[in-house]
Amino acid sequence: MGDPIPANLEPYVEVLGEELAITFFLSFGGAPAYLSENPRSGSDLSQVIGPEKVKALAETLGVGQLYRVPINKAWIAQRLKARGWSVLAIARELHVSDVTVRSYLRSADRRQLSLFEEN
Repeated sequence: MGDPIPANLEPYVEVLGEELAITFFLSFGGAPAYLSENPRSGSDLSQVIGPEKVKALAETLGVGQLYRVPINKAWIAQRLKARGWSVLAIARELHVSDVTVRSYLRSADRRQLSLFEEN
């Protein structure tokens, strides 16, 4: 994976894997979600990530808690770009402008140290 996973997203990515975690963040990010020990197969969460993954998240984060699902569009943009997505496709997926996506990608580049930069 190249970019470090932000701490608030890490437990989700560990349980769901990167691809399913991104789908989860895009579907539920910013909204509260109840993590049940015995999720119903018809629940919104179960339909997106499956009942077994809902149960695994509940075991990792805490059963019976109402969590506000985090979303970090900058990290998602970086991961989608690493998969070969175009800036415009990322903008459509994240519901932001292409300018915003470019700023997400640029800010990630600034954190990378250059091997050839002189002090």
